[in-house]
Amino acid sequence: MRTKLLVGLAVSVGVLGLCAAVLSATWGQWIQFGCHLGVGILALVYAVCLYYRQSRGKLEVRCRQAEQMSCLHLRTIKALALAIEAKEQSTQGHLERLSAYSMELGRVLSLSDEEMEALGAAVLLHDIGKLAVPEQIINKPGRLTPEEFEKMKIHPLIGAEILSHVNFPYPVVPIVEAHHERWDGAGYPFGKKGEEIPMGARILAVLDCLDALSSERPYRRALPLTEALEQVATLAGTQYDPKVVAALKENWPRLRELTAVSTHRRGAAAGDDRYENAMQADGSFLTSIAAARQEAQMLFEISHDLGNSLSLDETLSLLSARLRRLVPYNSIVVYVKSDNQLLPQHIAGDHFRVLSTLTPHIGEGLSGWVAEKGTPILNGNPALEFGSIADRSRVPDLTSAVSVPLNSPSATIGVLTLYRAADTESFNRDDLRILLAISSKVALSMENALRFQQAESSATTDYLTGLPNARSLFVHLDEEISRCKREGNSLAIMVCDLDGFKLINDQFGHLEGNKVLHLFSQLLRSASRNYDYVGRMGGDEFVIIAPGLKPDAAAMRAERMNESAMEAGTRVCGEPTLTVSVGSAFLPEDGEDAEQLLAVADQRMYAQKQQHYKGERKLIAFPASG
Repeated sequence: MRTKLLVGLAVSVGVLGLCAAVLSATWGQWIQFGCHLGVGILALVYAVCLYYRQSRGKLEVRCRQAEQMSCLHLRTIKALALAIEAKEQSTQGHLERLSAYSMELGRVLSLSDEEMEALGAAVLLHDIGKLAVPEQIINKPGRLTPEEFEKMKIHPLIGAEILSHVNFPYPVVPIVEAHHERWDGAGYPFGKKGEEIPMGARILAVLDCLDALSSERPYRRALPLTEALEQVATLAGTQYDPKVVAALKENWPRLRELTAVSTHRRGAAAGDDRYENAMQADGSFLTSIAAARQEAQMLFEISHDLGNSLSLDETLSLLSARLRRLVPYNSIVVYVKSDNQLLPQHIAGDHFRVLSTLTPHIGEGLSGWVAEKGTPILNGNPALEFGSIADRSRVPDLTSAVSVPLNSPSATIGVLTLYRAADTESFNRDDLRILLAISSKVALSMENALRFQQAESSATTDYLTGLPNARSLFVHLDEEISRCKREGNSLAIMVCDLDGFKLINDQFGHLEGNKVLHLFSQLLRSASRNYDYVGRMGGDEFVIIAPGLKPDAAAMRAERMNESAMEAGTRVCGEPTLTVSVGSAFLPEDGEDAEQLLAVADQRMYAQKQQHYKGERKLIAFPASG
C-alpha cells in the first residue's frame, strides 16, 4: 500500500512538472521550462523504478510460492509412494534405489528436463496400481499361477487411470502405463514394442528388473549385483532396449558411486530444509505401515494354518511358531479344559519340564482364573501359576504373563498363556489385542481337532476295552507282515476266544459281562510285550500280533492268557467260570498274507474250543510239526 501511494505521488509530481514546463514554454520562460521538464522526467523515472521494484517483489514471492508448491507436490508423491511400498514386505528401499539410478541414467541418456521430471515422478508412482491387486498375490512366497499373473497384469492400467486424474505438467502417465512393455512386443498391457515405448518406461523397466534381481524375495535369494547386471544384459534386444542396457553397463560403476550423493541432492534441490527433515522422518510412519501390513499378513497366515489342519499337535505347533513373530514370548502353554482341570496340551519355549507339570484346577492360578471367568489377564504374576511346586528353586524366573480364554460358540475349551522372563519388557495392550483377535479362531480349530481326534479314536479303538478294533488291527497286521517279509523276520498271530462268556451274560447280566471283557483286555495287555499289538476282533474274541514269537513261546503265552481269563471271571463273578481257547499261526510257515494267517489261527482256535466242549483241556497253540 505504501509503495502504491509513493508511485501515485511520483506520477502526480511528474505530470504537474510537465504541465508547468508547457505553461512556462508558452510564456517564453525557457529556463523554467528546462527545470520543470527535468523535475517531471525524474518523477516519472522514479515512479517507473518503484513500480518495477514492486512487480519484481511480487514475482519473487510467486516464484517462492511455486517452488514451495512444487516441493509440496514432490513430498506428497514421495510420501504416497513410500506408503504404498511399505505394504510390500519384500521391496523396502526399492524406490530410493530406483530413483537414484534412474536420475543418473536419464542424464547419461541426455533426457530433457521435462522427461527427467516425468521419469522421477513415474519411478515413485509406477506401482500405485498394485492397490487393486490382492495382497496375497503381491506377497505370495512362490511362483504365481497363470490366473494370479493375469490379475497382477492389471496394475499398469490401474496406475495410469489413477494418475490420469492428476494434472501433471509432464508426461508421467505414459511411463507408468508402459513400464511392463517389452522391446520385442511381448509385454503388457498393450504389446507395444521398440520406439513405441516411452524412453522413461524403457529406463524404468531395465532398472526395476536389476533391483528386483539383486534384492531378497520370499521365493528366492538375492543375486550379486554384477551377476544381476549380466542377467539383465542377456535380455537386451528382446525384453529391454539395447541402448538403455548398454548405457547401464557402461556407466554402472559411476552410477553406484553417485547413488548416495544423488539421493541427498534431490532433497537439497527442493529448496526447503523441511523436505529433507520430512524424508528423514519417513521411518516412523513407514515402520507403522509396514508393521500393520506384517500383522495383517501374519494373522492371515495363522488363520490359514489353523483352518488347514485337523491334527491338534500340528495345529498348536504352527500357532506357537507364527505367534512368536507377532508377540515375542519366552514360554507358551495352551491348556485344554478337562472336567474341572486344565491340562497342558502344547508347550513351547523355555522351562518345558516345569510347565508340563502344571495342571491347575479351574479358578486356580492365572490360567485357572481366566478359564473360570472367561476374561483375559494382561501382565499377571506368573508366580501364581507355580503355587503347587514345593521346591521353590524349580520355579522359573518369569515376571509377566498374558492369558486369554479360548472360547468356542458353546463354551470355554481352553486357555492360551504366554510368559516373559525378567530380562524382557512386559506385554502391552497391542499384544493382548492380537491374542484376542486370534483366540476365537484358535478355539474353533482346537474344538474341530479334538472332535476329529475323538472320531478317529472311535474309528480305530474299541469303546469298551480301549484296545484297537478290528479295522485298525487289519491295517496294522498288513503293515507288520510287509515289514517282516522285508526284514526276513518271523511273526506270530494268536487268536483267542473266551469259553463260558455266554454263561456269564446269562447268569450275571451284560453289565457284568462288559466288566469281564474290560478286565480281561487289561490283563491281556499287561501280559504282552511292549511291541506286541493286542486288539479286539469283536464280541469275546481277541487277537495278538507278536513279532518274532516262536511256537514254544506262543504255547507259554497261551497258558498265561488262560490264567488271565480265569482271573477276570473270578474277580468279577466270584468264581472261575471263564477259560480261553487259543489258536496260533506263524509267518511264513502258515501263510503269506493276513487272510491266510488269520484263517489258520482261527481254525486252530475252534479246534481247541471243540475239545473244551468235550471236557478236554489241551491247548492247540501251534502245529504239531512245530
